[in-house]
Amino acid sequence: MGRNERIDLLVGDHAARLSERLQAHREQLFPPHARKELRKFTSGEVAQLLGVKDAYLRKLHLDGKGPEVEIRGNGRRYYAPDDIAELRNLLEKGTKTPGTYLPGRRGDDHLQVITVINFKGGSGKTTTAAHLAQKAALDGYRVLAIDLDPQASLSALHGFQPEFDLLDGGTLYDAIRYDDPVPMRDVIQKTYFHGLDIVPGNLDLMEFEHETPRALAARSGNLFFTRVGDKLAEVEREYDLVVIDCPPQLGFLTMSALSAATAVLVTVHPQMLDVMSMCQFLLMTSNLLGVVSEAGGDMGYDWMRYVVTRYEPGDGPQNQMVSFMRSMFGSHVLNHPVLKSTAISDAGITKQTLYEVEKNQFTRTTYERAMESLNAVNGEILDLVQQAWGR
Repeated sequence: MGRNERIDLLVGDHAARLSERLQAHREQLFPPHARKELRKFTSGEVAQLLGVKDAYLRKLHLDGKGPEVEIRGNGRRYYAPDDIAELRNLLEKGTKTPGTYLPGRRGDDHLQVITVINFKGGSGKTTTAAHLAQKAALDGYRVLAIDLDPQASLSALHGFQPEFDLLDGGTLYDAIRYDDPVPMRDVIQKTYFHGLDIVPGNLDLMEFEHETPRALAARSGNLFFTRVGDKLAEVEREYDLVVIDCPPQLGFLTMSALSAATAVLVTVHPQMLDVMSMCQFLLMTSNLLGVVSEAGGDMGYDWMRYVVTRYEPGDGPQNQMVSFMRSMFGSHVLNHPVLKSTAISDAGITKQTLYEVEKNQFTRTTYERAMESLNAVNGEILDLVQQAWGR
């Protein structure tokens, strides 16, 4: 690069051109208003989600019970997300075991707030958070996903392009800022998943990192680490589960999210450099959260788990690292890993998760292997949620 070429102008030009191209790509994928919609599900997929037989769903349909569903040329029934929710409510009313089809909070159950963290890129943090939030919604939980990462990958997966869709704000920053914060409900948006809302992110979130030191110096406003929790308290009766995708750094945003959390999920790619990085991350987290605890922050959690991501079972060094982690951390490592899969990465090219794409876009074994892995991991996490409620 020549000395006369200004890097700020060059980077700005590249950003503008890339942003324009991404917007065109999105409009091509999701015309005409660039808003995503969730596909319809086959009766077999719905039966699996509900834990019933396909034949039972067919009988309900023939008896005129439940939603009016789409019948396609091959005679197969296809259910929209709202149809699945209607079925859940119908089946829940007919069961003698509460929570069979609507597994969310009951009575005095507390809101579950799961923070997904790691400060090394490529650990699968956003992918893990997105699939967890979507699977919980498909399973009948009322879910709020919060994108605390200024890079806003979780938002992009759910159809938001920050530089086009959030020109006037709309991130959690607007709710937790020190001057004139808005109500939490003002920054929550519906998604195309029934039961899943989102607070999208963008670069505005960095303002909290810049303003907090000034607020601390001036001793103004509430303590920074209570701000996320205070805002969640405004809407906590409306949700069963909150999934927070934290930024890949241990700043004020992450510490405030950790203070609001009831559970922590640490994503780990099983390679030596990633595990070494995680070691430093854990040391730093312990030191900083110790300070927060001394200042009155709540550091009590229902559970903390490590989830192995992008795992390749045939990779010998990865197997060694997984064995090493299990020997060190025991039951704090989830039993099931998230497998590395072309199905997951290929879905991401079109800004979708595996729960959104049609399985006929992949070879059957590739799709089923990846889906089995994700369902096992998310099932294990949601079992921990149930245990936290004493079930």
